[in-house]
Amino acid sequence: MNQIGIFLTYVLVYLTNVCSETNIPIVITTWSFTNSTVKAWEVLNNGGTALDAVEQGASVCEDQQCDGTVGYGGSPDENGETTLDALIMNGRTMNIGAVGGLRRIKHAISVARHVLDHTKHSFLVGELATQFAVEMGFQEESLTTSVSKKLWMKWHNEHHCQPNFWLNVSPDPTRNCGPYQKHEYSHHLLKKSHLNVDRFNHDTIGMVAIDQHGDIAAGTSTNGAKYKIPGFLTVEEMRRGSSPTDAAKTAVARIASHYPDFMGAVVALKNDGEYGAACHGINMFPYVVYDKKHSSYQIVNVSCS
Repeated sequence: MNQIGIFLTYVLVYLTNVCSETNIPIVITTWSFTNSTVKAWEVLNNGGTALDAVEQGASVCEDQQCDGTVGYGGSPDENGETTLDALIMNGRTMNIGAVGGLRRIKHAISVARHVLDHTKHSFLVGELATQFAVEMGFQEESLTTSVSKKLWMKWHNEHHCQPNFWLNVSPDPTRNCGPYQKHEYSHHLLKKSHLNVDRFNHDTIGMVAIDQHGDIAAGTSTNGAKYKIPGFLTVEEMRRGSSPTDAAKTAVARIASHYPDFMGAVVALKNDGEYGAACHGINMFPYVVYDKKHSSYQIVNVSCS
């Protein structure tokens, strides 16, 4: 693989004993999703847990359809349906709850929280994730909107299903829509290529929080890549004494050394509230910080390598 076209934002936390001088509670959110950050901070500032802060903060983006890349009505798959993915992690136990390809349920992060709190599983997918959500009291409703319908119609009818995620099938997926059939034998296999990444086509919201007790939680919510087919280094560097910024740079450099066309970012947060970030393959990466040192959120812009 010569190119990586998926923009990944990793939110990493260094988990050891909290030192005496700390900058907690604190919440960090990827990109410029300030409303989500403010909501998470309100939860923390009122004595709430890090898990509650991450869940409620990400839920704001799901409701507000942040950038069209979070929540309902965005990023239709190649069948025109919007499905949702979410994950939440308890930093104390290292347990996670996650859902993938969630259909007809608007609050994916809350369903992921229920997977964490009410099952022995880590990850539920597709129609069975929806069934679980309904059993937990969530209401089914369409995730399709007029906007997502128009996006899909334009992609399918005007752009002939370009771009898409198919490879080594016929008819030629770089020129045609499906249905496709695989090549049994081919001397002209297509190489993997990357899709353009920008603010409106990326990993969407990632959030990490530390509450007043020093407990940590992280989470993410997304409606995935448009037209998809339905279906540790940073921490170790901080453990060795590197700052979060230097640790993030090391991690990004390691990836870029193998995949020069990699587009991605790393946000690193130590459990004392020190934070930093690094990125590669785009011009600038913004993230939002709200902590006890400031009376409001701060937007931090990182220049990328």
